[in-house]
Amino acid sequence: QVQLVESGGGLVQTGGSLRLSCAFSGSIFSLFTMAWHRQTPGNSRELVAVITNSGSTDYADSAKGRFTISRDNAKNTVCLEMNSLKPEDTAVYYCAARVFGATTFGYWGQGTQVTVSS
Repeated sequence: QVQLVESGGGLVQTGGSLRLSCAFSGSIFSLFTMAWHRQTPGNSRELVAVITNSGSTDYADSAKGRFTISRDNAKNTVCLEMNSLKPEDTAVYYCAARVFGATTFGYWGQGTQVTVSS
């Protein structure tokens, strides 16, 4: 069974940086596309960044130029480096995994809170 465990959230001031990490276990990591989503109260979960098993990346417009997603297939981890943080980046951030050939992200972590103070 795939398990995802996020870490690295916290409180940071506007303009600061945070690095989120997600540890993957339970299957062959290199077969999965990985992503970070975020959610605020009363809103649906939104995709922030995605990285395929071959290393191709894509970002939400709100994340482009500030966030970087990366993966380490040897360590079964995916990270999200967040710079120039803004109060509107405040959310619970979720790591997600989509197995090769699937159309949806079927595995989710428990989430980690990111709070950006103004």
